[in-house]
Amino acid sequence: MIELNTSELKEKAKTLKAGDKVLLSGVVYTSRDAAHKRIKSLIEQGEPLPYELDGAAIYYAGPTAAKDGMVIGSCGPTTSSRMDVYAPDFLDRGLSAMIGKGERSQEVCDAIKRNSAVYFCAIGGAGALACKCIKECEVIAFEDLGCESVKRLVFDKFPLIVAVDSNGGNLFKTGRKQFAV
Repeated sequence: MIELNTSELKEKAKTLKAGDKVLLSGVVYTSRDAAHKRIKSLIEQGEPLPYELDGAAIYYAGPTAAKDGMVIGSCGPTTSSRMDVYAPDFLDRGLSAMIGKGERSQEVCDAIKRNSAVYFCAIGGAGALACKCIKECEVIAFEDLGCESVKRLVFDKFPLIVAVDSNGGNLFKTGRKQFAV
C-alpha cells in the first residue's frame, strides 16, 4: 500500500499507476451532480468557489447524517460518470484527484493524462466502513443540497485503488483484457 497525503497529490499523481493501492490522508471535498453544476456556474460568473480547485481532491459522495459519536454517517462513493461533463474543465483548472466508482469517459481520461492527475476508485457498498477513515466533516457550501452539499472532509488512511493514472493507464481496460475469457 502506498500512503499519500492529499497535499502531495499534485506532485505524486505522476508516479501512480493503474492498479496501485493507496491509503489517502488529508483534506478531500465532497461534490456531486448538483454541486458540480453550481460550481460550474460560479466559474462562468467569475464568482469565488467554495474551495480552490487547484491541487484539490474531490470525493463523489453524498454522506448520510452522522450517528452519535461519529463525525459522519455512511460515506460510500457514487457513480463518477455523472460528473464527466464537468471533470475535464475542473481538471484543466488544476484538480489533482477524483474519487468515485465506475468508468470515466474518454474525455475525462484524456484530461487526467493532460493534467497529470489521477482517478481513484473507492469500494462501493462499504460506506459504513469508509466513514471510519474520515476524521472531520464540515459543510462548506450549498447546505440546501442536504447530503449533496459540499463538505470538507479529513481522511485518515482511506483505502483506494488507482483506476486511471496520468500516463493513460486504465484499470477498467486492462482488467477486462486480463480476465477476458
